[in-house]
Amino acid sequence: MTAGALINSGHEVSLKALAEAIEHLAVAGSLSDQELVRKVTCDSREVVPGAVFVAIRGYAADGHQFIASAIARGAVAVICEEVPVETNGNCLFIKVANARKALAEAARIFYGKASDRLLVIGVTGTNGKTTTARLITSMLNAGGIPAGYIGTNLCRIGDRDIVLDRTTPEADQLHSLFARMLEEGCRAVVMEVSSHALMLWRVYGIAFHAAVFTNLTMEHLDFHQTMQEYAAAKQRLFDQLSPGGFAVFNIDDPYAGQMMSKVPPESRFCCSMKRSFGDPEFQCSRFFRAEVHLSSIDSSFVDMDFSDARVSLEVHLPGDYNVMNVLEAAATGYGLGLDPQAVSGSLASVSSVEGRMERIGEAGTGYNVFVDYAHTPDALQKALDTLRQLKSEGSRLFVVFGCGGDRDKSKRPEMGRIASETADEVILTSDNPRSEDPEAILDAIERGISGGRHIRISDRREALVKTLSMLEEGDILLVAGKGHEKYQEIKGRKEYFSDQDILRNTMNNMNMRQLHPGSVVKEKT
Repeated sequence: MTAGALINSGHEVSLKALAEAIEHLAVAGSLSDQELVRKVTCDSREVVPGAVFVAIRGYAADGHQFIASAIARGAVAVICEEVPVETNGNCLFIKVANARKALAEAARIFYGKASDRLLVIGVTGTNGKTTTARLITSMLNAGGIPAGYIGTNLCRIGDRDIVLDRTTPEADQLHSLFARMLEEGCRAVVMEVSSHALMLWRVYGIAFHAAVFTNLTMEHLDFHQTMQEYAAAKQRLFDQLSPGGFAVFNIDDPYAGQMMSKVPPESRFCCSMKRSFGDPEFQCSRFFRAEVHLSSIDSSFVDMDFSDARVSLEVHLPGDYNVMNVLEAAATGYGLGLDPQAVSGSLASVSSVEGRMERIGEAGTGYNVFVDYAHTPDALQKALDTLRQLKSEGSRLFVVFGCGGDRDKSKRPEMGRIASETADEVILTSDNPRSEDPEAILDAIERGISGGRHIRISDRREALVKTLSMLEEGDILLVAGKGHEKYQEIKGRKEYFSDQDILRNTMNNMNMRQLHPGSVVKEKT
């Protein structure tokens, strides 16, 4: 199911009430109490009779160019920043200063202010958003608080998954999902909040009961230009805390101080794996600390202190950064009134998150394969550091990765440097080259590689199959960059592509050949 299918006409409000509730500069046309709004959308192709069309200036197209098309499809009102010179007498025009804000306001009203009736938990940061948000969602559902999830290209309501186009949908889709969650009995929603969503007002008007900051590292500088602008965008989330709400911060991250600067001390929950209780640098109402006692390729054994409670648990996600994700999830649960023991029990039961240090298997040969979404320098460094610490003496650490096209180009040589300095074997390949030449992307990554010790195979399937053939007992392979994604985007076309499927099929075929030498095994496509 797609998000578009959820934007329905099941909610109605009078056009007059909607127009009067939106902050506007001028109105052209008559307002009737009898005219009902059937839909709110910023996509002219989704306009139905009785819809309100919001003309947004995008980066690829200007919604004002599609006003005539929206009216032809039956729009009863158009919200826009510029009213056309020639207007249609059957359509109401509402002029606003910011159409994106107006879209958020209109959608919230049309869907009955559903977000006001949910506990909304927002998770922001560069890395760890998906894992932390999924952990919180699982914890809430286990703790008797039915919760939906909105995140990286996915919405989950109960046992149903809905495909999304982006991490944080446009406001009309977002409020539609909130309304559906209420209808399905949800009391809470956990959502990843991207910096793009904050800058483009997709979450405008939403009061967050809890907000979580994971970390901030180099990413999206093609959009934000500087780290200062990127940090300022993330900080906006904490300006939207509801009265009585609280914010959870990873204070081991150097940007934590900036993130919490506008949050009163009594609303701050601080999480650390390095700092001691009562660290004078931070004023917090609650302090949460985690200490790792033992780590393996499968899990970490951790003690967590909640100021007034202490719990021990096994975290079935490798790496200290995943322990921090669990700690922040636990702090969120504590803030929502869940019992610490129940919190630790539910979090310990989570053994994997798709595409986040997801273990694929050993294929009977004794090597280990992981798929991770690491597509930033910091994420790649942390994933490789974790696996390097866990590999046995004499074994090798392999990494297969690339960089996405039409995105921040400055990180490419840096990721090449990190891979060559941390892994034993580096295989460069494509990762959604989009409109760019895959070989040019690999050239850019190569510029950061020290010593020239690497292989480049632009065809990602071929690179995965080749690397698996190189593994020996004890070796570890990290396939980085795409994680959960089930497509490869090349020259404007998206085709099905799953790292996990290719790895599993290849490993199974290798097993069959070992068990039945000389047999012919046909590879699945």
